[in-house]
Amino acid sequence: MSDTATTTSIDPEFREQALEALKDVSDPELGVNIVDLGLIYDLAFDDEHDALVISMTLTSAGCPLTDVIENDIAEALDGLVTAFRINWVWMPPWTPERITDDGRDMMRALGFAI
Repeated sequence: MSDTATTTSIDPEFREQALEALKDVSDPELGVNIVDLGLIYDLAFDDEHDALVISMTLTSAGCPLTDVIENDIAEALDGLVTAFRINWVWMPPWTPERITDDGRDMMRALGFAI
């Protein structure tokens, strides 16, 4: 798929459904879902390819677990979208400030001092 495909914004109700589904996907190293961890930067729709475009980052650019995350996203979105594509974004880089209050609570429950 071309990275130059035209994307459009998505319906707010669908956006909430997609984000809720993506909360079932956890960062394999931290054990917190990718939404509350602040890894999702944007959701859009690629009309040309009929696909949800997920702009997201990782806590570190060298994460070896992108395949695991992509497979988990496919499972989470099954039945909600016919196709998706991840647009890996590295700028701005992820920082702990992106973690939601719920994400901070989850991390504390896992023993992280945050």
